[in-house]
Amino acid sequence: MTTPQAEPLGLAAGEAEAHRRDEADPGHRHLFHVPPADGGDHPESAYLAGNSLGLQPRATRDELLADLDAWGRLGVEGHLEAERPWLPYHELLTGPAARLVGARPTEAVVMNSLTVNLHLLMVSFYRPAGARTRIVIEDAAFPSDSYAVRSQARFHGLDPDDTVVRLRPRAGEDALRTEDVTDYLAAEGDRVALLLLGGVNYLTGELLDIPAITAAGRAAGAVVGWDLAHAVGNVPLALHDWDVDFAAWCSYKYLNSGPGALAGVFVHERHLGDENLPRFEGWWSTAAATRFEMTPVSRPPATVEAWQISNPPIFAMGPVRTSLELFDAVGMTALRARSQRLTGWLESLLDEVTVGRPLRVVTPRDPARRGCQLSVRIGSGSANELTKRLRYEHGVIADAREPDVVRFAPVPLYSTYLDCWRAAAALASTVGATSVSARSEPGLRAPQSRTKGGSA
Repeated sequence: MTTPQAEPLGLAAGEAEAHRRDEADPGHRHLFHVPPADGGDHPESAYLAGNSLGLQPRATRDELLADLDAWGRLGVEGHLEAERPWLPYHELLTGPAARLVGARPTEAVVMNSLTVNLHLLMVSFYRPAGARTRIVIEDAAFPSDSYAVRSQARFHGLDPDDTVVRLRPRAGEDALRTEDVTDYLAAEGDRVALLLLGGVNYLTGELLDIPAITAAGRAAGAVVGWDLAHAVGNVPLALHDWDVDFAAWCSYKYLNSGPGALAGVFVHERHLGDENLPRFEGWWSTAAATRFEMTPVSRPPATVEAWQISNPPIFAMGPVRTSLELFDAVGMTALRARSQRLTGWLESLLDEVTVGRPLRVVTPRDPARRGCQLSVRIGSGSANELTKRLRYEHGVIADAREPDVVRFAPVPLYSTYLDCWRAAAALASTVGATSVSARSEPGLRAPQSRTKGGSA
């Protein structure tokens, strides 16, 4: 593979430069289904919303149908006789998931959904006592995390307004600095029971310094957990080596496992087998070797599988397995390198677009402080209406976070330099030509009818 030019040639260079870069630095777009464009001059969408829902790998359908066929052919005997037997099926995901997050196989498991997993983990790791009761999150945390920690505080009989601390960026800044977190821990750490932050912030795309913040939190005597929904599959992780206490993530964003797909959990090995940790249990919490002895008392293994409760949904696990195998084949080192090249070029294009327009990139400029998402704050109008225009007028799919942030995520697995150029050109055309706040124009709404491939 040849190296793309180090200096971007800019928006005016047009499609030709984007095509040159794609030839020199190709991704793996051919392995995915890309939605057709709803507008513009290209047949495929410029899909830059993988931070919200990843694209479907082409292998997923056949792999899932094979599991369905096993059910049809074998009935209950598929638990042991299917090509991928259902009884130990979740173990097929353990190795790839552990490698992806930098864990040992005993420390990672795929189960449930993200917020369910956070609650199950907080049962074990949020244990307020004495003056140490606070839960620290970032002010721009995803709402589900905010709701979860507030409900945990109430569950323990505490006032969430007093218990939950929301760390805000400095005045005039959009993102937390590492020292904003570590300074708070140095000053107030003896009152913190749990530090629970997003590894990559969903709104700004900022990548926090996970090892530095984890070290500071643990030095302060707090338990340190991470929501990795926007970090897993986006940036390299080393949870075991970073000494993280626990973490949870979803798999429908960068992991491309489908809407509402099963999530993942990490628990550091120092906590495994600790009988003093409270934990909710169910059938799958007990050791596999004794599961069918049907005893009334659980005998949990000294692995993260002790946090499982129910038997896994096989047809939901299949797409996660397919995706994890793809990450194993490509590797996060290569993906991270392409991500920085791709995102860097999009940033250079957006630098041109924002001049003279009511637009501002709020994601940190340092490539080490971000993943593959660039968030643009618009100065007027609705972010949702702007993304509709980008889609229906230009075939660019981005993601809105109301009231005023549009997120562009050039995912290194399947996004292209052409996608980046199309997004920047569409943004320049849309914001420069008309008011984003106009709500009566036809382009702000989906067409009432549209044909695809000859059918209505």
